[in-house]
Amino acid sequence: MPVGSRGYLFYCNSAVIQITNSGKVTEWQREARAVNELEQILVGDAYAAPPSHILEGLSEELVHRKPDGAPHSIYEELWHIAFWQRVTLDWINCRETPFPASPADGFPTVQDMELENWPVLYRRFFQGASEAVEATLDEERLNKVVRCPSRPEMPVREMTVREQLENMGAHNAYHLGRIVLLRQLLGVWPPKAGGFSW
Repeated sequence: MPVGSRGYLFYCNSAVIQITNSGKVTEWQREARAVNELEQILVGDAYAAPPSHILEGLSEELVHRKPDGAPHSIYEELWHIAFWQRVTLDWINCRETPFPASPADGFPTVQDMELENWPVLYRRFFQGASEAVEATLDEERLNKVVRCPSRPEMPVREMTVREQLENMGAHNAYHLGRIVLLRQLLGVWPPKAGGFSW
């Protein structure tokens, strides 16, 4: 959630993580509460490590490097996650953002990458993740049916907010896993905060 000029806060298990506008990450404990499984999938350590660890300690130069044979850089993978995260959040808030005309539309152009540096993209991802977590805390809202546009020339789908957030969690996990693999190929895994290395 936005916290004015100080950046963004997001919640991960029993911790609060603040990401300042300069990209500095601070984590501190908060009063323990039960974490629902959907929240765990979105920002917890449901895969190799929490997103805050997976994305930790990466420089602007490094996130744009592509190992031989890799179709996308770390930057492009996170931009893609943030893009679909925003579409999902629009849909669960009853804004029928159109489905992209082609898969390439869900990845950044050179101009997109020039306009948004890594710290700004990083914050945008965590802001969206925080909004998604907030939605998981409202059981009534999770059961609300929303309209979700489909690929061009396909009918609009209807699903619950919970189903759409589960879809987002699966999508994020897939692409965060690709970021872990890219980090491994670039020789920068695991991060200092730790993560599985198998």
